[in-house]
Amino acid sequence: MSAQLYQPFESFNFSNNKCFLTGEKLQSTEEKIQVFPAWLMNRYNLHDQPFKLLDESMATYKDLKIPCAAHVNEQYLEPLEAEVAQAFDAGFEGMKAISELKLFQWAGKLLYGIIFNEIQVAIRQSHSQGDEFNISQSIIHKFSNLHMMLQSLNKPLVFEEFKPFSLFLFKVNNPENEFAYRDEINTLTFSIRLKDFGLIISLQDNGANRNYHRQLLEKIEGQTLHPIQFEEFCGRIFYSAYLFNRLPEYNILPVGNQIYIEAMSLKGMSAKPLFDDWLGKTYGQVLENFWKRWGFLLFEIIKNPEHPMTFLLDDEGEFIPAEKIDLGL
Repeated sequence: MSAQLYQPFESFNFSNNKCFLTGEKLQSTEEKIQVFPAWLMNRYNLHDQPFKLLDESMATYKDLKIPCAAHVNEQYLEPLEAEVAQAFDAGFEGMKAISELKLFQWAGKLLYGIIFNEIQVAIRQSHSQGDEFNISQSIIHKFSNLHMMLQSLNKPLVFEEFKPFSLFLFKVNNPENEFAYRDEINTLTFSIRLKDFGLIISLQDNGANRNYHRQLLEKIEGQTLHPIQFEEFCGRIFYSAYLFNRLPEYNILPVGNQIYIEAMSLKGMSAKPLFDDWLGKTYGQVLENFWKRWGFLLFEIIKNPEHPMTFLLDDEGEFIPAEKIDLGL
């Protein structure tokens, strides 16, 4: 029998009695795993740190859990966590050595876990107010595709000559024990900065963001970044992910006991560019948020709206070495 994909967004069942990955019925609603893995929470004392949800309510990192069959966790997720934990421990070199697909699966599971919690909260709120729960079709499309690709963890899924993501990994001169995490679930963008590296993944763009920033990447990839440089590049990716105006479509082709995923052209039938226009002022607002710890304000950042402040490139367009950055703080 050919492998079948679980599609939770068809029945919209986000209860705690079904495994998030396979849809199988659980023995108990207590059969759950942490969204943020225990090894990560232990290393950075995250358990009781606040985590803000989209409705502005506060949870803690340890509150975020998803229903998962024990055998699924043991067979597929725990080995992945162990491998990623080992890569994190080894820092930049360890991260470089692990496969991009595994980092995508790991970040995707984490982000999908947050999405699962957000949907549960939103459904509860809607019902408590006597309203029908509504979510846009485009968001369902993105979340559904991410979940489909997460099943590469437990199903014989083959990505046919494409990567569903853009992944950026940099060596970064981070302060000791710093933990910096961000996500944007509407655009499925994720970043984490710790030890001596920074990782950014745009989870559902078929590599479009990597191509969009290729000229800048040619100058900075392989360089060691100052944290403010990494956060600047991070701001660029989060903003361009927002400007990305396509919903990737895929053909699903079961062949024997494998399932081939084929990406359809992002251009499709539209002559419109893949990204909306880049606006200096809007980008400046993103940057102000990413640079919050250094105290730069919007009016400083966009003093020249055509050329917002940058720590990545000098006036000649060349990379600024991290050691030359003096923030005077």
